[in-house]
Amino acid sequence: MPERPVHLLLDELSQILVELSNNVVDNFLDALHTVKQCDKQSAAHIRVIEGQMKQLEITLEERCLAFLATKQPVAKDLRAIITIIKINDDLKHIGSLAVHIIDRMPAVSHDMLESLEFENIALYAGEMVKKSIEAFTARDSVLAMQVCEMDETIDAIHRKVFRRVTSQMKCPNSDVEQLIAALSISRYIERMADHAARIAHEVVFLVTGKIIRHADCSYEHLISSMQD
Repeated sequence: MPERPVHLLLDELSQILVELSNNVVDNFLDALHTVKQCDKQSAAHIRVIEGQMKQLEITLEERCLAFLATKQPVAKDLRAIITIIKINDDLKHIGSLAVHIIDRMPAVSHDMLESLEFENIALYAGEMVKKSIEAFTARDSVLAMQVCEMDETIDAIHRKVFRRVTSQMKCPNSDVEQLIAALSISRYIERMADHAARIAHEVVFLVTGKIIRHADCSYEHLISSMQD
């Protein structure tokens, strides 16, 4: 049996990546809704789904490494397989964030999540991931740069939540544990957007060969930006 052409193998790996990204985003949004409803049964299901996706991520990485070893790609094919590996890693981190959200369920109330509009913010971050994957499949560096610009909106929202929550912490009899949990969830959504921006940067690399370094996303940088 003749070997399959390289472009068909790359198309297959790319399609697996697209399906994985859709599942990762859905599980992340489901996790936030589950915490809001305090649904323990759904929380357990989300952990199961994350475990399944983690195995798929491992399988995809192994197939990419086998592709590198056996096909020895060059030029655009090499950039494509490297990009798939890096995007797969970003999706792995987004998947883990869904579990982190579930871990916060005992500490945060429905009313707190509702007041901070986390679901709407997460939908925006999820749209960033979807657009970054769309940019990958279309090899569209312009769309990829638009995703990077969207990240600034999420950063601004996260700074606003940070100020609001830390202000509430100063009030007498405030529920500090719940406020810390809410701040953590805001951070998880912001991290999802960061990974979407990283995926977009990787698309730019794929299309142009230019490497874009992601800005510092640490809490120290966040606090510093609030003091400017």
